[in-house]
Amino acid sequence: MAAFAPEVLTTIGSVPVTNTLVNTIFVDAVIFGGVYAVTKNLKRIPGMFQNAVEYIIETMYNFIYSVANKNTPKIFPFVMSFFLFILIANWSGLIPGITAMGLKEEGEKHLIPLMRNLTSDLNATLAFAIISVVVTHYYSIKTIGIGQYLGRYVSINPINFFVGVLEIVSEFTKVISLSFRLFGNIYAGEVVLLTTSSMFAFLLPVPFMMLEVIVGLVQALVFSLLTMVFMAILMTPHKKGGDH
Repeated sequence: MAAFAPEVLTTIGSVPVTNTLVNTIFVDAVIFGGVYAVTKNLKRIPGMFQNAVEYIIETMYNFIYSVANKNTPKIFPFVMSFFLFILIANWSGLIPGITAMGLKEEGEKHLIPLMRNLTSDLNATLAFAIISVVVTHYYSIKTIGIGQYLGRYVSINPINFFVGVLEIVSEFTKVISLSFRLFGNIYAGEVVLLTTSSMFAFLLPVPFMMLEVIVGLVQALVFSLLTMVFMAILMTPHKKGGDH
């Protein structure tokens, strides 16, 4: 069974280098390599790769615009970054043979893979969720002003005050729900693939791998689009022209 915590491959001074950290570097390299390949060969008549990239970006931008309207230029970079990073991280664990490369320490009965899916590490998904919520509140204050922002949570009206308390609690639950949803789905898939591969390595894992391709896409969309919705809501003034 897959270990709950990421495995340590080595240490640099007192800093542990885990297999999820290696996966993070790999995902970064894929993204930077893709950006370089697109920007270096930009053409007025796009090729297949450039056309696919433009289609994905345009589709996502138009969808966000339909929800966030004028706030889209602020929201889009974060939503798209979350989507691409999480999607590549989710799919990187499905590369054939990736878990077969690793280290075997003395006294250990199992192989420690060099790369483990980043999003199967709760530390990573929790970091994503915290970044999502913090950036959401930052842009809320920047867009609607500190007065409107605090008005969501503080009021002398007893009913509105109670609603404000619930809003504060919901901000903490956002971090928990975003991080555990992504972590739980990817970690569970990792366990299923490891179990089926150990039983019969040739054909049995294939349907589960196809399922994980879909799950990886869905979870990347869910995380990024929830971030979009949270941002769009908090960047919209609570009152307009004195009316609710």
